Amino acid sequence: MQVRRFPRLAYNWISAIGVALTLVAGVTFAVLLAMVLITGGGGSNPYYGIFMYMVLPLILVVGIALIPIGMWREWRYWKRTGEEGRLPRWPAVDLNKPSHRNAILVFILGTIFFFTLSGVGSYSAYHYSESVEFCGTTCHTPMKPEYTTYQRSPHARVACATCHIGPGAGWFVKSKLSGSYQMYAVLTNKFPRPIPTPITSLRPAQVTCEQCHWPKMIFGAQQKQFNNYKYDEDNTYWPINMLIKTGGGDPRTGQTGGIHWHMNIGVKVEYIARDAKREDIPWVRVEDRRTGRVTVYQNKDNPLSKEEIAQATPRVMDCMDCHNRPSHIFHSPDNAIDHEIRIGNIDPSLPYIKQQAVQAMSAEYKTTPEAEQKIASTITDFYRTKYPQLAETDSVAIDNAVVATQDAFTHNIFPEMKARWTDYPSNIGHFITPGCFRCHDGLHVSSDGVVVTKACTTCHAILSQGSGDEAEVANTAEGLEFKHPEDIGGMWQETACSDCHSGTQP
Repeated sequence: MQVRRFPRLAYNWISAIGVALTLVAGVTFAVLLAMVLITGGGGSNPYYGIFMYMVLPLILVVGIALIPIGMWREWRYWKRTGEEGRLPRWPAVDLNKPSHRNAILVFILGTIFFFTLSGVGSYSAYHYSESVEFCGTTCHTPMKPEYTTYQRSPHARVACATCHIGPGAGWFVKSKLSGSYQMYAVLTNKFPRPIPTPITSLRPAQVTCEQCHWPKMIFGAQQKQFNNYKYDEDNTYWPINMLIKTGGGDPRTGQTGGIHWHMNIGVKVEYIARDAKREDIPWVRVEDRRTGRVTVYQNKDNPLSKEEIAQATPRVMDCMDCHNRPSHIFHSPDNAIDHEIRIGNIDPSLPYIKQQAVQAMSAEYKTTPEAEQKIASTITDFYRTKYPQLAETDSVAIDNAVVATQDAFTHNIFPEMKARWTDYPSNIGHFITPGCFRCHDGLHVSSDGVVVTKACTTCHAILSQGSGDEAEVANTAEGLEFKHPEDIGGMWQETACSDCHSGTQP
């Protein structure tokens, strides 16, 4: 007579597969976990975390589920055929039988083992799915632009989830539900190119940005220098040194002026945008929290109708309406090449190098390898043709300029995702995008004739500008009047900077 170590229902092929899967997945997970705890292995490979924290636990759960499914199927078969004698209506547990005792012991030990692994795995999976590695490198193609620009941003040491999700279970669940569709879109290659912004499901800035940046304590001014180079043969250096009037918005400290007046402390600012990117803002509502006075400003040249206002839902202005590229900054070729020259990667003594580098970087390419190849040929061919002697004597400087331009391209323009600076405009400033001029254009007027100011001195004072014989230094608190690097008369006072500047030309 055959002695069974476990109940006879357990002896079937489905349960056997379940046992095998459970043992393999459990032992593999335990070994990998030990490796991570002891050596820290797998940290550089995003798929290691996916396999360990997502695939293995799924296999483990499937294996455990197959064991009772097989036993139930076997019980149904015996019940139907009458084999093994008459079976009880429900399985009976008899601890006097060795097979039942073994089964109970295995069940208890297995349950402890399973819940231990589940606890560790769930905790690890939670943290792994919130990691920068998971967000940035798992979905390599669609997330490459965001991950690459993030790594060079001011928030490169702030985890993605800190801003995109924030604390609390509610937003975590929302993000995972949203992420489920994103995973589907990646697997089926249905994701948009480029990824559209702004993100409508982004958590409000009050519970993300303002956990580190305390609006009520923002005041004063900041000095910032913009290092520009002209497109002439000498790549003339043209710095502009400004005092940015950051200001504040808290009436209790008296800091109610400057740019951060908009921070919804002393006032509440709402607006209606015509477009999804929030670039066209014809309607602005300002409520003074101290007096309760409400003022509505409309673009006098293109106002909203009463019907449009009634159907719209005004957005309360917050950090993200100006600081809309806090981490994923796509620099224009003009700005990126200025930076490369300034830090010494491109030699400004090379004639027309600013012009040639920007031209090569801003051209349309289908792939990144094609871009790198054509950037190299465009710059080297120019010097071989126009400056053949220089191409021989300064070949190292030219090669360095090529490498720097290629590097600027690969960190700011992504042909495979059709992502570039024009697709992700920054609302800070107003040089190549409307930015501040979305509202401060001199066209937004209230019913009693008050105009939203467009005066330059409202937000900044120029401390110095220009270089060489054309350099100017301020000697008053009001600063200098802006001087355009090229003589365009008073045109700069009549039009927005972005009407002429696109990030690819002076």
